[in-house]
Amino acid sequence: MITGLNHINLSVKDLDVSFAFYKDILGFKPRVKWAEGVYFEIGDLWFCLFLDSKTRTAPLPEYTHIAFNVGEEHFENFAERIKASGATIWKENKSEGNSLYFLDPNGHKLELHVGNIETRIMEKKENSGKWKNVEWFV
Repeated sequence: MITGLNHINLSVKDLDVSFAFYKDILGFKPRVKWAEGVYFEIGDLWFCLFLDSKTRTAPLPEYTHIAFNVGEEHFENFAERIKASGATIWKENKSEGNSLYFLDPNGHKLELHVGNIETRIMEKKENSGKWKNVEWFV
């Protein structure tokens, strides 16, 4: 049985630039860094960056992204830090909760989000007329 998410690994072109972005801008806690990679800790999540010369630097065209939790009281501070870093904003938030959609230095699509699955489900139930073919399991 799968019990959760073990780790996320992103390929990067420049480890030092990416390390600084995730550590200094996003506040990830580094655990170990070596010539080809770094392991961060974010809450219970193991987050990895790995140096790869084949890494793309343009974002993929689809909606696929990684969203990070942030408390309402910290959202504005983090959003300002991310914007001040020069990160590209790739989407405007149109869903419940505060969100900032931005790119990392390698074009990986990321999101800073206030809320959780319960707040999202509640919002969808309150606005269920906007959704087609909805099947609720909760």
